[in-house]
Amino acid sequence: MKIHEYQAKTILSKYGVVVPRGEMATTPTEAEQAASALFSSGASGVVVKAQIHAGGRGKGGGVKIARTLSEAAELARKMLGMKLVTHQTGPEGRIVQRLLVEETLPIEKEYYLGVVLDRQAAKNVFMVSQAGGMEIEQVAVENPAAIVKEYIEPGLGLQQWQARKLAFALGLKDKQINLAVKFMTALYRAAEETDASLVEINPFISTTDGRLFALDAKINFDDNALYRHADIRELRDITEEDPLEVEASKYGLNYIKLDGNVGCMVNGAGLAMATMDIIKYAGGMPANFLDVGGGANEEQVTHAFEILLSDKNVKAVLINIFGGILRVDTLANGVVQAAKKTNIGLPIVLRLEGTNVEAGREILKHSGLNFIVAETMKDAAEKVVAAAAR
Repeated sequence: MKIHEYQAKTILSKYGVVVPRGEMATTPTEAEQAASALFSSGASGVVVKAQIHAGGRGKGGGVKIARTLSEAAELARKMLGMKLVTHQTGPEGRIVQRLLVEETLPIEKEYYLGVVLDRQAAKNVFMVSQAGGMEIEQVAVENPAAIVKEYIEPGLGLQQWQARKLAFALGLKDKQINLAVKFMTALYRAAEETDASLVEINPFISTTDGRLFALDAKINFDDNALYRHADIRELRDITEEDPLEVEASKYGLNYIKLDGNVGCMVNGAGLAMATMDIIKYAGGMPANFLDVGGGANEEQVTHAFEILLSDKNVKAVLINIFGGILRVDTLANGVVQAAKKTNIGLPIVLRLEGTNVEAGREILKHSGLNFIVAETMKDAAEKVVAAAAR
């Protein structure tokens, strides 16, 4: 689950991570009041920042500095309701519904800090770089040596010597090292205790008077751990998510929107990846994938089918199921119910294997519906790509 910058900073500040003063606003009046409070308390300027779940906001015109109260109010009026397009939103962009109005700071230098789970190493890794303010993926490709990493042993947490090593790698001034160690320790504690899958501070800044701040903040959470964090669950903003992904989540299903025209229903993430790969190998492009999981019932499969078909780009559907916990006959009943309910006219290719597969095939055979049955994944991919091209 993703959250907004202002929400991330609220969480981090509770752990002792130093963030600029600021307030969230949903109307121009609220933004003006927030700016007024900052100017009254000594701020020389304010920055008005669009709050969307995407990076690259500054380049898209979603981060602007105001030196006067009237300028801040005008920026808020222009930003709220605007469609902000960045390299992460795609051409469709996102509508700005919230702003963060924050004090400006005398920036001396920008750095990068990040904590992320390295699945291959089965450990969190703390990364730092002097190339702050840039896309870390770009830095990794162009100059991987600019990223310094420390792997954190589970159960031990970030050690003081590791934090000092990272602080020195940033080239901070001597008097800033202890501040950085404290900052990083607080940041890692926040990541660990909230079950975050990613915490990113970009940029992490030093100021001309020697202070250190999280100028921006991004946190993603492990969905599987949200049952432990009712307060974090409340931060979810479904207006920032794909409507079909939101609908799928209501039924315990996982849906991902893609750019092609072949809808994919699978059970299991590994099978999903293999299915998408083989569709591309056959010359097609997946429009989405919907993972019904290992224990879906007929009702969930029916909802899954309806969600899949709601994507107007879908021209054909591939249902690729290996029946283990999810029995093939259960899936077949769900598919038949959904197909009849939605009065579907799209080609549907099925590749079914596993528990009760013969019973499932009999259900499809006697359904009265015109399903295309494939024997292998390769056969299924070729048939659905051909069907989508008609």
